[in-house]
Amino acid sequence: MARLWATPRLPAGQGRIEAIDLARGVAIALMILSHAVSGLLGIRQVPDWGMVPIHLLTKFSSSLFITVFGIALAVAFLPKTDAPDWPRRRLKLMLRGLEVLFWYKVLTVVEMLPLYAAPDILDTLLYQRFPIWVEILGFYAIALLWLPWVLPLWRRLPLWARCAGPLLVALVAGWLERHFDFWGIEPLKAILVEDADHYAWGQLSRLPLVMVGLLIGEAVLCCYRRPPARRRLALVLAAAGAVMLLGFVAISLPGLDEALVAVAWNVGKHPPALAFMLFSLGGALVILALCLLGGERGAAALGPITTIGSDALMAFIFHIVVIFLGFRFLFEAWQVYAYPQVLGIGLALILATAGWIALTRWIRERK
Repeated sequence: MARLWATPRLPAGQGRIEAIDLARGVAIALMILSHAVSGLLGIRQVPDWGMVPIHLLTKFSSSLFITVFGIALAVAFLPKTDAPDWPRRRLKLMLRGLEVLFWYKVLTVVEMLPLYAAPDILDTLLYQRFPIWVEILGFYAIALLWLPWVLPLWRRLPLWARCAGPLLVALVAGWLERHFDFWGIEPLKAILVEDADHYAWGQLSRLPLVMVGLLIGEAVLCCYRRPPARRRLALVLAAAGAVMLLGFVAISLPGLDEALVAVAWNVGKHPPALAFMLFSLGGALVILALCLLGGERGAAALGPITTIGSDALMAFIFHIVVIFLGFRFLFEAWQVYAYPQVLGIGLALILATAGWIALTRWIRERK
């Protein structure tokens, strides 16, 4: 029992874990597919057979992406929080946050250029409004500026507190979103806990996913290099994901078909609602379990997806530029293609993104 109160002793970093890259790559691939459809055709033009199941499955993407963000923090940085060089590593994370913030602003212009006038773009750059397709970069940029300061505190917390933390933060964020107006400053509310009138990823409302990722990352550090333990971890994650998906089914009956369509239409995504999160996080945990179970062999077999996950920022930059600067701005390809064609473009863009990352990496290695 005393161990529950002790500071956890984590193994040292184990190098890059390709199964995590694969999981991140799956999240980005689903995101690319969703962005290609919504960015070139529009959700309202998607036929019923495209909304469920195809566009429905892309809803696993955001929860998987954010959870893997927490896993990566735990694997790469959490064991180093008591090291003498932790201030340097903390600075590295914060500089990465500034880099992501820079690209967030650049890609905001890229996204909005074919759609909006200059004053609207300027308002968005100044946080008076929010973009849609690139807004998740804004979440990561801000998170990377403050999370490095609390990672040492997280590591010192007893296990029971770390396990209870995600639920507690989710309840606090939900209460604040419903009952506190943040002094009438809507953008501040959107950034912290989300607001129904703004498309934003709240720092507190999505923090539980990061915390779940940190917990999983600690388990990965202890289990990944031991196949029997890794299989048990994958089984636990798959079981947890299945329970969440069953929970979604249970609260959706007898109108399950309508509930699935609602999730596909992003109902309950911003601010996060229980049904949407049960479905999204449940599916994300199942995917994560499969990636861990596959290990290095699975990552190698799905090489293009793993490549995308190995450089998430580059993948994000590339597909947004292609969709909005290429197709929508230069080729004026808004609602030019039918849904099957747009779906094909999305699948081709996944492979093109992997090829671009591989090419730029090959060039850098030969300089």
